[in-house]
Formats: sequence, C-alpha cells, structure tokens
Amino acid sequence: MKTSARNHFTGRIVRLDSAPVGDNVTLRTADGMDVHALLTSGTAVSLGLSLNSEAFALVRATSVILLVGFDNSKVSARNCFTGRIGFIEKGLVNAEVAVAAHGGRVVAFVTNDSVGRLGLTVGRMATAIFKATSVIIGVD
Repeated sequence: MKTSARNHFTGRIVRLDSAPVGDNVTLRTADGMDVHALLTSGTAVSLGLSLNSEAFALVRATSVILLVGFDNSKVSARNCFTGRIGFIEKGLVNAEVAVAAHGGRVVAFVTNDSVGRLGLTVGRMATAIFKATSVIIGVD
C-alpha cells in the first residue's frame, strides 16, 4: 500500500477498549512501539479489529511535534517517542526530521526555523509526539 503518510506502523492490536465516547486502540509493532489511537465509536467493530489481529497505523508527519529536553509525563498526548535524531533533510522552508525510537522511527515535518530554534542536529535526543486522534488505523 502506498500513502502520503510518512509514518506507517504495522503490528498487532494489544489493547482494545470500546466506550460510548470512542474506541481506544493500541497497536504494538514488531519493534515494541505502542501506537495509541482514538477512533470514533464503532470503528473498531467495522474494521473487524480484535485482540492480536493485524493492523496498521498511519500518522502524517505534519501531525508530529518535536521537543527537546522534554518530560513525557507533562503532556496529554499518549504517543511520545524519545530517541536520537537519525536524519534531517531541509527544504526551502521546511525540514523532514526522523527520530529513531524503540527500534522504529517517527518522522516529523517542521519549519527550518524550528530546526534552528530547537538546535536539532543528527544524533541529538528529541521527543516526537502526536495525539491518539491523529492516528488512522487500517486493515488489509
């Protein structure tokens, strides 16, 4: 499958909680990354999700926020991945930045100004965060 999302995680559903407000889903990748998604009520059923079923998660790089010197316990986003910056590719205005974490990677699309202001360099520690509502869950 080809998509425009830079972050494509494949794995198995390890947690599935349905509630009137929404479906909470946790997908665990082979690398051990837990990606949390909040779906509208009934979506998990319509996708046929169950514990240990295979699925994938997509997150646009524009939905990822990068932080340095960050305490994960002080943010409401459930998806926080801390690791070393693996690459930075600058364009005219924006840059693509990859954080290697938990054996996988999370790619963010930020401004070149943000790269400079945060002091982002290859090898520096950073945290990539995104909200569970930014995750799209799919099945083949």
